[in-house]
Amino acid sequence: MEIETLKKLEKKAQKSSKFDFVKLGLALLFIVVVLLYSFATSGNIPNNIYLAIAAVFGAYMAMNIGANDVANNVGPAVGSRALTMGGAILVAAIFEASGALIAGGDVVKTIKKGIIDLSAFGGNSDIFIWAMMAALLAAALWLNLATYFKAPVSTTHSIVGGVMGGGIAAAGFSVVHWDTMGKIVASWVISPLLGGLIAAGFLYAIKRTIIFKSDKVVSAKKWVPLYIAIMSWAFMTYIVLKGFKKIWPQIVAFVNNNLFFSLQESHKPSFLTALSLGLIVAILVYLWMVARMRKSAQSMENNRESVNLLFTIPMIFSAALLSFAHGANDVANAVGPLAAINDAVISGGVNAKASIPFWVMAVGGFGIAVGLGLYGPKLIRTVGSEITQLDQTRAFSIAMAAAITVIIASQLGLPVSSTHIAVGGVFGVGFLREWLDSTQSTEEMIAQKSAKLEEKNSQLKAHESELAKLEEKEKKSKDEYKRIVLLYQKIDELQDQIKVAKKELKTKQKQKYVKRDAVTKIVAAWLITVPVAALLAAMIFFMMRGMLL
Repeated sequence: MEIETLKKLEKKAQKSSKFDFVKLGLALLFIVVVLLYSFATSGNIPNNIYLAIAAVFGAYMAMNIGANDVANNVGPAVGSRALTMGGAILVAAIFEASGALIAGGDVVKTIKKGIIDLSAFGGNSDIFIWAMMAALLAAALWLNLATYFKAPVSTTHSIVGGVMGGGIAAAGFSVVHWDTMGKIVASWVISPLLGGLIAAGFLYAIKRTIIFKSDKVVSAKKWVPLYIAIMSWAFMTYIVLKGFKKIWPQIVAFVNNNLFFSLQESHKPSFLTALSLGLIVAILVYLWMVARMRKSAQSMENNRESVNLLFTIPMIFSAALLSFAHGANDVANAVGPLAAINDAVISGGVNAKASIPFWVMAVGGFGIAVGLGLYGPKLIRTVGSEITQLDQTRAFSIAMAAAITVIIASQLGLPVSSTHIAVGGVFGVGFLREWLDSTQSTEEMIAQKSAKLEEKNSQLKAHESELAKLEEKEKKSKDEYKRIVLLYQKIDELQDQIKVAKKELKTKQKQKYVKRDAVTKIVAAWLITVPVAALLAAMIFFMMRGMLL
């Protein structure tokens, strides 16, 4: 029997290793294609070797963003079973790449968040190129390591740490804008706290207005259209502010020339414009949902599962829109330093902004999709199911938190991380479940199990007492002997049942809906992201300088 088990384990390990080898081969193939294309299109440019190496680092970084960061957008949808793993990867890959290629913009800041002073490089493009290459590789290595340990971390913070470390190694500590770094450190607290509070608040509202009601069908008819409309408002505002900001002039021109209303011409959308467009969409969605709920309510059962199903389609839309906005914004984490290196190689100077050639943007967009498809499932499972159990209403609340937190933070000028917001939202709904159950159902269940255990203990004592009296008798009848045997059997059964009941009671008393080891691991990874990426970047910079000088 043990030999058969070992053979099965061996076959499973061999199959897994073959699959891992295939994934590695496909990842290397993508990097080789990027390398060959870079060489083919930059043959006449001096120092094109720098650009080719940077392209490889950028491709590696993009794949790691896909493997780690994208999980935050689709993890809750997978965990709640609104999407299958394959469906989530397909949706995210399409919309991430679309966001990068359609709305990623044609100019990017060479230094993310303005964390170092470009003038400190004194116009020395070689030193600047080495620093950016070190930043890219360091951030990618850290993301790879975090993904291996199933820790969702901020790719923005990873590249920030890499740029800071490369900058310090190249030009000293004075190159860093420490006030900006202070704001980034503050986001470690602000992002998960805001995300958690908003997610918990929405989930609590849904529970109070629908799930805790005796007639869930009537409550759902009244409240579900409103919640979906609020979500539509938040996501339309979010997508205008974050997904369309780099192509806003083109959108304004199209609307003013082709539609019955006009938008004010501006370089990027204002908050009021985004809010107004979101409100229009929300009203239309509300009216549509009211009509739809009239029909759905006729066949809807009065239980929680039926309520959850109403939030399935909104969850799919939220995953798609979050992925689009993420592709439009966070692709800069992969291609920003690569675009900066490309600009420095071609112009021979150090500039605060750089144009993004289409091939560079494609490296970022397709690299994210490749990394997601090959290595994304690990982190998607972590965010979706390994921190706390999710259903559609909980996942809906997390998606709402992701959009609303970014909107609030951007208007208040607060630095936030989309990764920290999403994971903070998962923490928030999990801790809310613990609090609600500790005040309601869990206490009732503990009381029931305690009463059951006490009843079995009473039965056991009664049987033991009867058995003791029978055994004290010197002369026993045939029926009494039979009764003694039966009592021994009943005592044995009760003892086994009591052991099980004690175990169940102990488990229930210790039950936690948020896995504490997952929280500890993730928070620790957040705290060390910037310093570890910075240290790696500094080490890589010194290695490169030693080899190239």
